[in-house]
Amino acid sequence: VQLQASGGGLVQAGDSLRLSCAASGRTFSLYAMGWFRQAPGRDREIVAAITWSGGTTYYSDSVKGRFTISRDNDKSTVYLQMNSLKPEDTAVYYCAMAASPYRWPIGNANYWGQGTQVTVSS
Repeated sequence: VQLQASGGGLVQAGDSLRLSCAASGRTFSLYAMGWFRQAPGRDREIVAAITWSGGTTYYSDSVKGRFTISRDNDKSTVYLQMNSLKPEDTAVYYCAMAASPYRWPIGNANYWGQGTQVTVSS
């Protein structure tokens, strides 16, 4: 499985960013996808997840109402639209594919992409 994340960058508080993650090597439409993040000195945490069909989503309390996860199964790509960014959103963001088809919740034993850095200045 290859997961290629992109879209990170340096922005100011209140700005928006859209992360993308292109997947290959598996039948994308069978797998839940998620976005996780890890800030310096902190454990990796889940940010958002979406089922294989896109019919169900999950958000952590810290991003609920500001971030939106979506997917395009035709393009084998999952997105994370991040609005109203805050300095505490600064982290390396990772996309992940569930370890097995139709697995939900996504869990921690997943396939991982390389991270993309998001830095929010105050």
